[in-house]
Amino acid sequence: MAPRVFAAVDLGASSGRVAAGLIDDGGLTLDVVHRFPNGPVERDGHLRWPMSRLYGEVLEGLARLATAYPEVESVGIDTWGVDYALLDADEGLLAEPVCYRDERTAKVVDAVHERVDPDELWARTGLQFLPFTTIYQLEAERRGPLWPRTASLLLLPDLLAFWLTGVRRTERTNASTTGLLDVHRAEWSGEVTGRLGLRESLLAPLVSPGTVLGPLLPGMRDRLGLRDGVVVTAVCSHDTASAVAAVPATGPRVAYASSGTWSLVGVERAEPVLTAAARRANFTNELGVEGRTRFLRNTGGFWLLEESLRTWAAEGRPQDLETVLSAAAALPVGGPVIDVDDPSFLAPGPMPARIAAVAKAAGSPPPTSPPEVLRCVVDSLARAYAVAARRAATLSGMDLDVLHVVGGGSNNALLCQGAADAAGLPVVAGPAEATAIGNVLVQARAHDAVAGSLEEARSVVATSMELRRYEPQ
Repeated sequence: MAPRVFAAVDLGASSGRVAAGLIDDGGLTLDVVHRFPNGPVERDGHLRWPMSRLYGEVLEGLARLATAYPEVESVGIDTWGVDYALLDADEGLLAEPVCYRDERTAKVVDAVHERVDPDELWARTGLQFLPFTTIYQLEAERRGPLWPRTASLLLLPDLLAFWLTGVRRTERTNASTTGLLDVHRAEWSGEVTGRLGLRESLLAPLVSPGTVLGPLLPGMRDRLGLRDGVVVTAVCSHDTASAVAAVPATGPRVAYASSGTWSLVGVERAEPVLTAAARRANFTNELGVEGRTRFLRNTGGFWLLEESLRTWAAEGRPQDLETVLSAAAALPVGGPVIDVDDPSFLAPGPMPARIAAVAKAAGSPPPTSPPEVLRCVVDSLARAYAVAARRAATLSGMDLDVLHVVGGGSNNALLCQGAADAAGLPVVAGPAEATAIGNVLVQARAHDAVAGSLEEARSVVATSMELRRYEPQ
C-alpha cells in the first residue's frame, strides 16, 4: 500500500521549510523538499517580515512537493506566534507585517495596563508578560497610519492559509499567544477586546487543530500542479504547539524544551495553571492539541548565537559554526553564565558585546573570543532549560522523569548534556524537525492516517525518529 502524504509548511523566525510527511505501516518519515532563509528587514522605520517573499518560497516548495509526491492529500501551515498582518476592506495586505522584535511596543505597555489591569489580564488570558505580545502590538498599531484603513487582521499562518483557500479563520493555538483569547473558554475575550477598542469584526472566527479549512483555490491548485481534492487543514499553527505535539514522550512525567531561535520550556497539562506563584514566575498558558495546556516559559534561544555570527560576519571575520562550537566544547567548565532573558538581547545588533556587558554586570569575566561567547550562550541556555523545566513541574504539581529537547537545539550535544547535568534529569534529544513532524501528525490524525490518542501518535515519532539520550553527569 502506498504511503499517505501530507505537506507541512513550517516557517520559523530564521528559516522556513516545506516538507512531505509520509505515513506508511505505522511509521513516519519526513522529506524536506525546500528550505529557505528568513529574517526581519528594515522598512519604513520598522522591522518587518518579508511576507510576500516568504509566500513565494512557500509556493515554490509546494510546487516541488507536488512534483515529487503527487498523491499529497493535505497542506498544514505553522509559523511563530504573536505577529499578524493587517488587511483592508478588500482583504488586501496593507503592509508587510511588523516583527515582534521591533521596538514600537515599549511606549504603549502602560496604556494597555491602564485599561486592563495586569492581574486581570493574567486571570483572563493566562499569559506571561512579554512586551511584544499581540495585545501590545495592536495598541501601537492603533496609533499608526494604517489603522484607519484596517478592516481585519490575520495571524501569519492564517494569512497563508487564506491566500491558498480564500477562507479567513484563526487557529486556536496561535490565538492563545495574542493576549486576546479567554484561557477558560478558548474563545476571543470580548471583555479584553472591548476595553481596548478592538471591534469584533477585526478578528477571524476560531477553529481548532484538525479542522479542514477547505480546498485550495482552483487557480492556486493548477498553478502548483496539485491534484483535485487537496485541502488545507488547520494544524497547531503556532510552531511551538506543533513541536510539542511531536514530543516523543513515552510517559506522563516529562518536560520539554522546544529549542530554536527562541526556547519554550515547560510541561503539558489538562488545565491552565493560574496561580499567583505561576504569574510571579512569568509562566504562560498556551493551547496545544486537543485543548491541552502548554504551561511553559518563553526564554532565550539560539537568536543569541545567530546574531553573534551575523555580527562577526559584518565585522569581516566570519566564523564557521561547527568549528567554533567544537572549540567551545573544548573549553573548561565553569565559564560565565548569563541571564538569556536580558532585555538587551531582544533587538538585532552587536550581540557579542551585549553578552559581554551582561556577563560583566553580573560579576563574571566577559567572554571575548568567538568560542568563549558561544560556550557562554550554550551553558546559559542549558541552565535556563533546567531551571524552567524544574520550575514548571513544581508550579504545576508534578514530578519529572525526563526532559525532552526538540528542535534545532537537539542536535547540539553540548547543550543537551549541559541541560541534563543542570537539571539532574536524563535528556532525550530529537527530533530536530519536531515542528514539521507535529504539523504532519495533526493532519494525519484529522484524515485518519494515524489512529488513536495523541500518546499513540507520539509513539509513532518515538519509533520512527532517531533519538539520543544524555544521562546527567
